[in-house]
Amino acid sequence: MTDQTDSARTGAAPAAPAPGPLTGTLVVDLSRALAGPHATMMLGDLGARIIKVEAPGSGDDTRGWGPPFVRPEGSQDAGRESTYFLSANRNKESVTLDLKADDDRAVLLDLVRRADVLVENFRTGVLDRLGLGFETLQELNPRLVVLSITGFGHDGPEGGRAGYDQIAQGEAGLMSLTGSGPDDPQKVGTPISDLLAGMYGAYGVLAALLERERTGVGTVVRTSLLAATVGVHAFQSTRWTVAGEVGRAQGNHHASIAPYGLFACADGSVQIAVGSEGLWRRFCAAFDIDPDTPGIETNSQRVADRDRVIALVESVFASWKAEDLLERLSEVGIPAGKVRSIDEVYAWDQTRSQGLLIDVEHDTLGTVQLAGPPLRFFDRDGQEVTRSAHKAPPTLDADGAAVRAWLAGQEGR
Repeated sequence: MTDQTDSARTGAAPAAPAPGPLTGTLVVDLSRALAGPHATMMLGDLGARIIKVEAPGSGDDTRGWGPPFVRPEGSQDAGRESTYFLSANRNKESVTLDLKADDDRAVLLDLVRRADVLVENFRTGVLDRLGLGFETLQELNPRLVVLSITGFGHDGPEGGRAGYDQIAQGEAGLMSLTGSGPDDPQKVGTPISDLLAGMYGAYGVLAALLERERTGVGTVVRTSLLAATVGVHAFQSTRWTVAGEVGRAQGNHHASIAPYGLFACADGSVQIAVGSEGLWRRFCAAFDIDPDTPGIETNSQRVADRDRVIALVESVFASWKAEDLLERLSEVGIPAGKVRSIDEVYAWDQTRSQGLLIDVEHDTLGTVQLAGPPLRFFDRDGQEVTRSAHKAPPTLDADGAAVRAWLAGQEGR
C-alpha cells in the first residue's frame, strides 16, 4: 500500500496526497453503477481524494454484477469481488452510510461541508426527497461543485426516465449507426453511453473548479447519457442537420471515406485508412492499382461506389498474409492495423509502455492488475510527473472508521 492508503486507513487525513493537478481536492461520491463512478475515478486519477459513499450491506450496484467474480486465493465464498466494480473504482475510499439514518446523514453533511465536489447520479428528485437538494447542499457549502448525471436529462418531457447504457445507446441513435447494416443495429462492446457521460461530467467538474477560482462559489454541472451520446455523433449529426441524410449502420467501413475499414486478406483481415487523395495514390502505387480508374478517381466517387472499391482492395489483398501486408502498408506510409483481442491488447508492448496496465494491492485479493489512466503529465523539462502509485478499488466500508475519525478530529475544511 502507498503512504496515502495507509494514512487513510488509520483515520488521519492523507499525509502524502497522490501527486496530480487535483491534489488537495476532496470529492464526495454518491454515485453508483458506472457513469458517476467513472467520472470520480477520472478525478481520483488526477490526484483528488475520492470518498465513495455506499449503501450499507450491499454497496454499489456493480459489486453484485457478474460473473466474472474473483476471490482471495484459497477462499470459496468469502471476499468475492466483482471485476465490473474493480474496473471503475480505483483510487477511492469507501464508507457506508444510510442516508435515511440521522447519524449517518450527519456524517454525510460533515463531508459536504469539507468537500470541493459532490457527484451523484440518482434519478431526478431523489436528492430532494432525502432533504439534500441542490439549494441545501450549496447552503452547507457555497464553494461546492455538484455534478449530477441522469439518463435522459433533468427536465423535458422525459426527464424522469431511468438511464441504462444500452437503452441510451438505442434512444440516442448510436445503435442505428452500429452493426453490419441498417437492419442489424448493434450496441458498442463497452457501455459507451455511461462512460461518455462520466467523461463529460469530469470535464464539466474541471471547468466548474476553474470558474470557482474566479468567482469564489461553486455551481451545478448537469449531463446525461442522452446528452453525452448525442455529443459524439460528430459528422453523423451534421450529415442529417445540414445535409438531410440519415446515417445508417454499414459495417466496418467509413461513411465518408473510401477505402477506409476492415478488409479481408489471405489469412484474416487488416484495417486501412486511406484518408486523402495523396494516400490513395500512394496506396495504388504500392499495389499496382491505377489511381485514375474511371469512376473511382476521387473520394466522393469511391464512397458512392464503395462495394466496387471494397471488392477491388480485397482482390489485391487476397494473395497477402496479414503480417506481410501490414509490413508493406507500413513501408509505404498507409495507416493500417490489426484487430486485436482484449488479451492481446494488454500483452502488447505499446499498451504497457503508455502506463495502461497498473499493479495495485487489493485488501483481500492481493496484487491485481487494472487498466491504467489514459493521461500522462510532463514538466517543462520533459520529465514525466504522472502519478505512478495507485490505490486498489476499496472493499465495502474499508475506510468507514477512518473517515469518521478524520471528520471528528478535523476543524473546518
